[in-house]
Amino acid sequence: MFKRIKSDVRCILERDPAARSTWEVLTCYPGLHAVLMHRLAHACWTSGLKWLGRFISHVSRFLTGIEIHPGAVIGERVFFDHAMGVVVGETAVIGDDCTIYQGVTLGGTSLYKGAKRHPTLGRSVVVGAGAQVLGGFEVGDGAKVGSNAVVTKPVPAGATALGNPARIIQGDSDAKREALASKMGFSAYGVTQSDDPLSQAMRGLIDNAAGHEHQIAMLWKAIEQLQSGNTGKDCVPEDAARDEHFEADKLSNLVGK
Repeated sequence: MFKRIKSDVRCILERDPAARSTWEVLTCYPGLHAVLMHRLAHACWTSGLKWLGRFISHVSRFLTGIEIHPGAVIGERVFFDHAMGVVVGETAVIGDDCTIYQGVTLGGTSLYKGAKRHPTLGRSVVVGAGAQVLGGFEVGDGAKVGSNAVVTKPVPAGATALGNPARIIQGDSDAKREALASKMGFSAYGVTQSDDPLSQAMRGLIDNAAGHEHQIAMLWKAIEQLQSGNTGKDCVPEDAARDEHFEADKLSNLVGK
């Protein structure tokens, strides 16, 4: 038991820069208190002491502002950061090393008793403040749920869910776009990654500019090959611009960055 508590405290010290000491975490972090009381309530629940488990969870809710049903399964090193207003349903499963912020609901959409009504979070999932994850599906390992997102379908491992209703952003495609944007001197994450029209337009411009640069490089290669096969005559105009590039700084200024 003490080994698990030590592990819980260590994970908070690692993930929260505001945590200054073990004593502070033990005495002033309601997320830790909620996890510790839930373990007691869950033990009662699985032992058949249903009322006692519910009563302990009710007291925990009163003391911490975090409502965790005693039937929920919580893994190791789970960190409820701030976490006021968090609700975790009866059939929810939270994997090891997850981080959950305030106002999150891991809720159900079915009224059938005994069914899997609440979500399962894999390992190292991060759920942002105010997010609602509703249904008996799985959120894969290492996935992220953005603040105020409403998720009603499975999230693949390593992906990000954003918006209402949530749309799934695959990590590989976003990483590729970010690499291209950084190469041009503009960060794609300088704008909101959501369904905002301006954000979509900016991402489209980045993809379009990257495609144009590729096509221009191919054209220059073809021209150089043509010139090398010519009898000494320069077929490239003197005013040909070889140094044109996407002016990301001007675009950033236009959107107020």
